[in-house]
Amino acid sequence: MSAAPKERQPWPMKWIVLAILLTVVPYTYITLRYRKPGPAFQPYEDMKNRANVVRLLAAGYQRIPLPATRPADGPSPRGGAAILPDVAGVPADLKSTLVEPPLLPAEITRLSAAPDTPASSPYAIELTCVLPDDQHQLAGAELFLRGDRAVVVPTFEPAGSSLVARSRETVVRLTFPAGALKPGRYMVTVCGERGSRSWPLDVR
Repeated sequence: MSAAPKERQPWPMKWIVLAILLTVVPYTYITLRYRKPGPAFQPYEDMKNRANVVRLLAAGYQRIPLPATRPADGPSPRGGAAILPDVAGVPADLKSTLVEPPLLPAEITRLSAAPDTPASSPYAIELTCVLPDDQHQLAGAELFLRGDRAVVVPTFEPAGSSLVARSRETVVRLTFPAGALKPGRYMVTVCGERGSRSWPLDVR
């Protein structure tokens, strides 16, 4: 009759701790030393952005990000453009091109813009809009160009888990970079959920 097998003894705790340290410490060092700066990889957001780029290019659109600043950061832009009410929401042809419908201001209550601008100069507009809710703040906008149409779609970012916007109404300045608009006559539209605003613009 064979002898009963010996019962396996568990590893001493000191060796387990040592093995963990030998794994965790180098991994932490390598991660901190060679990790690329910037936000973490977000597969869904990255795939959505790539799909948007492909679809916009296929539809003939050019997309340009516009920075937003507060009016207190400088003098107000020149006004004088004939601002007209327009159909609410994003224009149908652009909306069908985007992967997801964008979040829009609930309402655009005031807009000031110049009726003309040199192509070599930045072009600023100032608008007062009602935020879609008190959990978001206006972060900037995206300018979509195709032919003689220029569509401005405001973009939003979360205000933070512990923060809410002090007021649902906000005033911002959006600036088109110099050279973004080629010489010609455009119809510019700023999109809002309950109503958009449009005006003709001569670029010389």
